[in-house]
Amino acid sequence: MILPIIAYGSPVLKKKAEDISKDYPKFDELLENMFETMYNASGVGLAAPQIGLSIRLFIVDAKPFSEDESLSDLEKNELKSFKRVFINPQIIEENGIEWDFNEGCLSIPDVHEDIFRKPGITIEYLDENFTPQKEKLSGLAARVVQHEYDHIEGVLFTDRISNLKKRLIKSKLTNISKGKIEVGYKMKYPLAKKIR
Repeated sequence: MILPIIAYGSPVLKKKAEDISKDYPKFDELLENMFETMYNASGVGLAAPQIGLSIRLFIVDAKPFSEDESLSDLEKNELKSFKRVFINPQIIEENGIEWDFNEGCLSIPDVHEDIFRKPGITIEYLDENFTPQKEKLSGLAARVVQHEYDHIEGVLFTDRISNLKKRLIKSKLTNISKGKIEVGYKMKYPLAKKIR
């Protein structure tokens, strides 16, 4: 089932999410719905707060990035198969010299900004079977995970831009929260009366 994506301005997007356990109700169905919702919106990642659930869960499928001609064959192959479920994740290390990349977000449509992040991370998490995993990631794979991880920490990519840039996009963000925007997927806006 395709779920509405929660738009900028909703309190759930600014809240630090809670861990979940194996007995989380209808978990398999939730995962299926999240993947369906993400693919329908042409996203490469989706965090539970973006569908209104303040839990430490996000999914990624970086396959669309594997089409980028500027990447090495090695990175293209890595991204092609980089599909994961992250439950109760913890980034335990970030390393390297920060680099910028133009990021966007399904909850903040039509806004893209250059965001600086470290290129390498080590993350511990539970997979979809609640099996503990530990992975070292780099490049775009690390970036997608860092972006989604921010969501479960109550941080949006627009929180990482300068005050000047924030002022420049303020009216755009206000329009998003009011639903005064055209998107190709279902969204729920905090200052609008209905889901569109």
